Amino acid sequence: MSSPQSDFSRITFALDPPAARITLNNPPLNVIDVTMMDELRAALEQIETRPDVSAIVFAGSERAFSGGVDVAAHTPDKVREMLTAFHSVIRSVVDNNKLTIASVRRHCLGGGAELALMCDVVYASVDSIWGFPEIKLACYPPVASVALSAVVGQKLAAELVLTGRTLTGQEARDAGLVNGIADDPETLVAECLKRVSQLSPVALSLAKKAFYAWDAIHFDKGLARAEQIYHDELMKTTDAREGIAAFMERRRPKWTGK
Repeated sequence: MSSPQSDFSRITFALDPPAARITLNNPPLNVIDVTMMDELRAALEQIETRPDVSAIVFAGSERAFSGGVDVAAHTPDKVREMLTAFHSVIRSVVDNNKLTIASVRRHCLGGGAELALMCDVVYASVDSIWGFPEIKLACYPPVASVALSAVVGQKLAAELVLTGRTLTGQEARDAGLVNGIADDPETLVAECLKRVSQLSPVALSLAKKAFYAWDAIHFDKGLARAEQIYHDELMKTTDAREGIAAFMERRRPKWTGK
């Protein structure tokens, strides 16, 4: 296994054709900050040019896949840059012609859960915890708002996004958010990669292109609209500012409904 680039500080990146592995590396909870977003996009650009790579595995640590996007980046002066950078990563995952696999342990929340959601295949540990808690900060997850219903159904998606309910690994498996669960999801990843290694890389990439052709049209338009509402409406509310401030100050928020 080789490491094509060693100057990343928030991820580790290794190639072992036919697979590439991107590991989130920002302890303790692998919070996704703008630096990590830039590194994820750079790694994906490198992988895209490799014809000998058919699959990309995204992983975290024993403690967490990711606790989500950096809350400090949600302030009005930073949020546009943050959302643009994060959604650029998501679009890079969606547009990538490789099979994308998420290997999830423990906490998979917010932006981390959105990253896993947009992967083609997801394997998780039995003790994984899934959720989109943004509403508790008077925010919402734009990617999940657009894409989650197609995966788990509208009613459950609404409950997750609008109430902040979390799912266990088994519940995520039952809902269709996760393909399989195990004590160690890497065993399931290895089985999947063994199957992929026997496939034509070009056929796999074209099959993926055709598989998502219809969804891609709606996702792109939906995410653009979700971004606009976030920037132009949500970030102008008093409650959004209060929710972020309360989280940073470790206190209960005081909502005004404005």
